Amino acid sequence: MLDGVLEIERATERLRSAYAYWRTKSIDGRLPGRADIDPGEMVAFLANIVLLDVLREPLDFRYRLMGTAVEAHMLRPYIGELMSTVEHQRAPSRIWSDFETVALRRRPILTDVPYVGPHRDFMRVQHVIMPLAADGETVDMVLSVVDFVPKD
Repeated sequence: MLDGVLEIERATERLRSAYAYWRTKSIDGRLPGRADIDPGEMVAFLANIVLLDVLREPLDFRYRLMGTAVEAHMLRPYIGELMSTVEHQRAPSRIWSDFETVALRRRPILTDVPYVGPHRDFMRVQHVIMPLAADGETVDMVLSVVDFVPKD
């Protein structure tokens, strides 16, 4: 989470860069909103982003945008799909739990999950998941930056 608990130092350089960018948009304890995020400022990690809408009652996540690097390594493009309809992502999966934690606790997390996709040269996925809130308080989107960690 923020200020030490997130353990950002164990993240890849790409993820540390994304988290540092998100922090610059978090002003006076308020969460940044989608309008605060500028793709032109995210060149170092733009191909690795995933943007999801947070739906409530019941909680779910809709894929809105997927960077080209992420899409190239996934089983298929998920744009427009609900996370609850993706077999290996729906509750009670680890990835669902990670996104739920960010949406409900309003804090970013860094996590590693096993890689599920067409490429056998990846061992795991590391991603930093960060909340976005148009009103600065209520999480309505989640920004995830994904890095694919190869096998040694």
